[in-house]
Amino acid sequence: MRGEAGSGTGARRGMTIGALGIALLLGVTGTAVAVPPPPPNPSDSEINSSKADANAKAGDVGRLTNQLAQAESKLAQLNDDVELKMEEANKARVDAETAQDEAAQADREARSARTESDAAQATIDKARADLDKFAAASFQQGSTIGSVSAYLTANSPKELLGRAQMLDAVGGSRLNALDAMKRAQTDKSNKDATARKKLEIAQERKRAAEAAKHEADNAQSAAQHAQDTQATQNQKLEADKASVEKQLFEAQQKVNGLQGQRQRYEDWKAQKAREDEERARQAALAAERPSQGGGGRPSGRPVQSAPAGASVEAVVRRALAQLGVVYAWGGGNTSGPTRGIRDGGTADRYGDYNKIGFDCSGLMIYAFAGVKSLPHYSGYQYNAGRKVPLSQMRRGDMLFWGGSARGIHHVAMYLGNGQMVEAPQSGLRVRIAPVRYGGIMPYATRLIG
Repeated sequence: MRGEAGSGTGARRGMTIGALGIALLLGVTGTAVAVPPPPPNPSDSEINSSKADANAKAGDVGRLTNQLAQAESKLAQLNDDVELKMEEANKARVDAETAQDEAAQADREARSARTESDAAQATIDKARADLDKFAAASFQQGSTIGSVSAYLTANSPKELLGRAQMLDAVGGSRLNALDAMKRAQTDKSNKDATARKKLEIAQERKRAAEAAKHEADNAQSAAQHAQDTQATQNQKLEADKASVEKQLFEAQQKVNGLQGQRQRYEDWKAQKAREDEERARQAALAAERPSQGGGGRPSGRPVQSAPAGASVEAVVRRALAQLGVVYAWGGGNTSGPTRGIRDGGTADRYGDYNKIGFDCSGLMIYAFAGVKSLPHYSGYQYNAGRKVPLSQMRRGDMLFWGGSARGIHHVAMYLGNGQMVEAPQSGLRVRIAPVRYGGIMPYATRLIG
């Protein structure tokens, strides 16, 4: 048979090993592996054509790999944008609630001012009526004393003069009282006008906050759509890359034969061994964490936490006590995990509104309960304490991600030794993770110390 003359014991051994590799790779079992017959000996033109085809497929794989890397980078940016828009929607929700409260308070003040003004007007109307009666009686008698009876009962001219002076003073006091009430009514009217102006301003702020919330919700929906579109494109690129990689594998198999296939299998075994070793190492680390306060296996229920306190360790203990609690957008307060809320996008698709858990800023609210009352928005939390450079960050400091142009979209607590605790995103749970320095703010926020 052509090509058999150049074979020998080593070649037969190589073919036997290659066949064994194929059997292991495909999961074939049995008591023995039959040695296949010698493969055909292709011509030089066939070999060169196969090499050219394999090289072309390798080029396609490289091109698709570059495209996929760019697409994954873009998807990562879009993921950050979605997180940012979710936090901006959170901010708009908080601002709208605040504006609603301010408008309600201004409305109460305006109603109170109107009530006082109406009461003052009623009093001055009565005083004016009394004065009119007094003036009419005086006019009929030709004097300001209201009645001649005071004169008829006087015992002497001196007493008559005294009574006249007294009644004249009474008329003057009525005039003075009327003036005082007029001034009071004017003051109340001014307060009423001020209250109405405050109400107008508060209502305008409420309308602006509601418009901002609507705009933030639309921006979040647009970001989510862009993320979904990019994810679909990434899936297509992944499928194309997988298809071309399969073709490349087949082309390389055609060129290299059984020995090449065995080598790829050995490479796969080595990689798998490294992965098994890494998984074993991670499992060992996970088994050590409960004794080190690093959290154990995730649980669907929150662990009983330490009581609130003002020390760094009390704050850290409260955060670590919630390891394994599910992420829920809008969830969490000073008492613990709460039901999430709808966001019209990513969180809704994960059903966060039906989950009891924390989002990133909600976890910080709970951890720092007893130290400081924090708003439910990471951007406001960034300015809630003293700024320290990342080079000086220490256990218990808050870390933030975002930027001046894009805004802040995530917060976590630093634990030390390059580790942090965070409520990461929808679909995940409160966890300990290495500090991510991509997109991190240059300053940490310190509330204690």
